[in-house]
Amino acid sequence: MAPTATFVAKSPNFPLPIPNASRPQLPASLRLALPRHLSFAVAGRRSSVARRAAAASCSLIEPDGGRLVDVVAPEGPAREALRREAAGCPQIRLSRIDLEWVHVLSEGWASPLGGFMREAEFLQTLHFSCLRLGDGSVVNMSLPIVLAIDDAQKRAIGDRRKVALVDARDKPVAILSDIEIYKHNKEERIARTWGTTAPGLPYVEEAITKAGNWLIGGDLEVIERIKYNDGLDQYRLSPAELREEFSRRDADAVFAFQLRNPVHNGHALLMTDTRRRLLEMGYRNPVLLLHPLGGYTKADDVPLHWRMKQHEKVLEDGVLNPETTVVAIFPSPMHYAGPTEVQWHAKSRINAGANFYIVGRDPAGMSHPIEKRDLYDADHGKKVLGMAPGLERLNILPFKVAAYDKKQQKMAFFDPSRPQDFLFISGTKMRTLAKNREDPPDGFMCPGGWKVLVDYYDSVTPQETNRSREAVPA
Repeated sequence: MAPTATFVAKSPNFPLPIPNASRPQLPASLRLALPRHLSFAVAGRRSSVARRAAAASCSLIEPDGGRLVDVVAPEGPAREALRREAAGCPQIRLSRIDLEWVHVLSEGWASPLGGFMREAEFLQTLHFSCLRLGDGSVVNMSLPIVLAIDDAQKRAIGDRRKVALVDARDKPVAILSDIEIYKHNKEERIARTWGTTAPGLPYVEEAITKAGNWLIGGDLEVIERIKYNDGLDQYRLSPAELREEFSRRDADAVFAFQLRNPVHNGHALLMTDTRRRLLEMGYRNPVLLLHPLGGYTKADDVPLHWRMKQHEKVLEDGVLNPETTVVAIFPSPMHYAGPTEVQWHAKSRINAGANFYIVGRDPAGMSHPIEKRDLYDADHGKKVLGMAPGLERLNILPFKVAAYDKKQQKMAFFDPSRPQDFLFISGTKMRTLAKNREDPPDGFMCPGGWKVLVDYYDSVTPQETNRSREAVPA
């Protein structure tokens, strides 16, 4: 496996201050109180790594709420007691996506949220994209993190105050306590999150349409750390572990780059140029967090296993510097909810220690499911990040436009004075070239990384003798 690396992005445009009048003032009845078992500390599982990370975090941006949530039970008697308690509770079986959200919550990616949302938290998220804490401060929270149950499960729970969450094999994963059950208004949730109720939204079809008509929220206690045993768990670093790694590398700035696609040399140019600019600004050792999304993605995205193989080759081929790059997996599912979702992607990286976040064209976007157009305006994501409540501490770094320079035969920043010299290779064109086993222009992607992409499409494309080649888009 390639060495661990870090990635963060930089741009001269920092977030605009939000006038007080534009910040949501929530009534006291909706102000978020912390779950009782949390004290804004790295609670529960408290490894030496997490303790050292908390102690060293003074040099990194503080997590939302001041401290990381960690609700994984420590090894030993407490863990075994929790396992025994789970055996006596009503059970809720988790879907794959539900389990990914348990993972997200358990490690503090959603800090200070310490469990599946109760109704007040759900409504604040839907209508304000933020949560107001007990002290009056605001943290960003743009996506509902909720758990659905059906009528039969609701009846089985009755007036019990705790439920056990179990995996597909009925193995206890966690306990949800001090629970609240409330109506799951799917249409409102979909409309507020995606800005449309059009059929064909991937996450909606996967996780909402057939889900139960009730939501259950409460305080989460996870029995043991979530593992997938897929050969990639070593890349699933928690926020506490990432902070420890940044401190070990003596980083004085962390710039984060999320992606769900293979890395080409245009991406690498953006990342290396960001580090150069941070150095020019006076930072001594900026570190990149290269942070591919590792949860649910739609069927036509390149699977995580292949993306990680491709990222390894990018480091092995020296396209990115392993000494100043941390590669890790972000466990969140993907919504494809555009400007709403990109706030979640940025907020969670604050909790991991990033104080710069690179944002590109149409972040977290997708094609409209029934019309021939993009679902979101390509520029709205970066504009929203510059204004979003609770993200004022994060420096938002919009992409420069990179394209293939035919004269220099490499990826370069687009020069509008000579547009005829540049070739824009879209994701669709890149995928079609790989499916056809055709090489892109020299300098578009490192050879090792391109071979991984070709091998992936070979693995999913029937090898027929007379298979017609797909037309390469211009």
